[in-house]
Amino acid sequence: MTAENKKYLKPELLARIGDLEMRARLVVEGFVSGMHRSPYHGVSVEFAQHKEYVAGDDLRHLDWRVYGRSDRYYIKQFEEETNLRLHIALDCSTSMRYPEHESGEDRLTKFEYAATLAASLAFLLTHQQDAAGLIVFDDQIRAELPPLSSQGHLRSLIEQLERVRLEQPNNDAVTLPRIANRLHRRSMVALISDLLIDPEVLIPTLEHIRHAGHEVVIFHVLDHDERTFPFMENTRFEGIENPAEELLVDPQALKSAYLEALAQHETRIRRACTNNRIEFVSLSTADSLDVALRAYLAARMHQVKAGA
Repeated sequence: MTAENKKYLKPELLARIGDLEMRARLVVEGFVSGMHRSPYHGVSVEFAQHKEYVAGDDLRHLDWRVYGRSDRYYIKQFEEETNLRLHIALDCSTSMRYPEHESGEDRLTKFEYAATLAASLAFLLTHQQDAAGLIVFDDQIRAELPPLSSQGHLRSLIEQLERVRLEQPNNDAVTLPRIANRLHRRSMVALISDLLIDPEVLIPTLEHIRHAGHEVVIFHVLDHDERTFPFMENTRFEGIENPAEELLVDPQALKSAYLEALAQHETRIRRACTNNRIEFVSLSTADSLDVALRAYLAARMHQVKAGA
């Protein structure tokens, strides 16, 4: 990966780019340009079928022998590039607003980071003629787009992400089962969330999705502050989903207990994911986006091998 492309995987630089579609494009182009150094390079090597060429398809996959026989353009599709349907379930609850920006700050909120990841996944799948759909949720399902693979659908998906308003808390006991019940055809599900969700609700929902035959990858997105608790001076903490809640404390007195509670919460969910063969990816908003994209690709390779 060139230095020019790799830099656009860094959140602090992506934060300077206001246009979500441009952010996603830069992330994916930077990621793909580095694939020749990646252990995943060449993943799509087993030929599966042809599809008729449409504008936007990768010209490198044109089959010139078929063109010579038929005078029509066809694209080679490979086993890993066919029949993939991805449902992206994106958390838009108010906790995803953190940190609410100060002027001139080069920093993505949890939601901006998560939305950039969602758009990048959709962009990557569409580039490969796979299908990406979107479910946006807080205390209810706010938007839903079925998995499709056209450029027009990709634009609609990104426009939907740009319209999201983070105004309501989560209601996982209601919303998560509704999402699970909307997944009908066997597919892959990517849950992108800060997982401020009751494990007693989350874990049975994940088990239900897996038992229905879907592959699942979870992207646990937290802000760097939430993962490290760097606060030093007396600090007033406000409830991000309940602004009426305030607490003035010495953060150093709380740091160890907070980090232990966070670790226990994440470990419990990670263990359940391992038991159900679910890919779990722990992310900080300070992490480069290629961490998430590589994890997605690893989960996808596992899905293909499992179905072989």
